[in-house]
Amino acid sequence: MDYTFLKDLQTELELPAKGILSRVIQKDEHVNITLFGFSAGESLSSHSAPTPAVLYFLEGEAEVQLGDSKVSAQQGSFIYMPPMLLHGIHATSPVRMLLVQIKLVS
Repeated sequence: MDYTFLKDLQTELELPAKGILSRVIQKDEHVNITLFGFSAGESLSSHSAPTPAVLYFLEGEAEVQLGDSKVSAQQGSFIYMPPMLLHGIHATSPVRMLLVQIKLVS
């Protein structure tokens, strides 16, 4: 059985001085897992996705739009999003975040 082991996600992606960086950690027929780095002030505009997803904040602080609500995320924050939930992210400090997209089996 194939697996992925990363000893420390913090070292897998350097935080950018400017902009947003991403690195795919795992992608297969079950999941798409991506590590993101945002510099302070960067944003991903509101969008939705057809799959359930999890955001886990490894470092930093961000304002996250979830439908009509806004939450303040920080190191350790966990967000589960059902399919098609409108969401967006604004990094208020440098942010390192893990995105897990769960592919539905039909």
